Amino acid sequence: MKETNPQVDGFIRKNKQWQDELKELRRIVLDSPLVEEVKWRVPCYTLEGKNVAFMGAFKESCAFSFTKGVLLKDPKKILELPGENTQSARVIRFKSVQHILENEPALKALIADAIKVEQSGQKVAFKKATEFAVPEEFQAKLDKLPALKKAFAALTPGRQRAYLLHFSGAKQSATRASRVEKWMPQILKGKGIDDD
Repeated sequence: MKETNPQVDGFIRKNKQWQDELKELRRIVLDSPLVEEVKWRVPCYTLEGKNVAFMGAFKESCAFSFTKGVLLKDPKKILELPGENTQSARVIRFKSVQHILENEPALKALIADAIKVEQSGQKVAFKKATEFAVPEEFQAKLDKLPALKKAFAALTPGRQRAYLLHFSGAKQSATRASRVEKWMPQILKGKGIDDD
């Protein structure tokens, strides 16, 4: 067996509910050329320093996700979209060791395909931030405050996208306006919604 990361041992120990399932997923992925690391406090599997897959544990299931899952061949149709705004990643959710074992050949094939995709240098064609709707409450502030408009334009496309999705996620206009007000200082500092 290849070298393991002791932090992943800790991750598995901590997630008692899915411990057996996480051990099985780990066994499968370690049978590949991917390197085991920990990023953002979860097991990450990399190829030449590039993120290929992640393993996670949640309340309802444990999961194995592929960063460029949208590019993978999935003849068994076991990959899912993790969220409605996800563009690249795809995930497989597991609720039992049996479920993992039943899908082991398909999972191994997906891991092999993910490695090929990474080695080929393929890139996911992401939607540009300009393709996302700007809520009218935010547009009004951008029109009124040139400094805010300039600061928002200077953000990376990913940070712009995160703000637009967060603002648009509110159903009521008052909530959208409140979110815009709350995050304006962060935008003016040139920081993203997830930055400290």
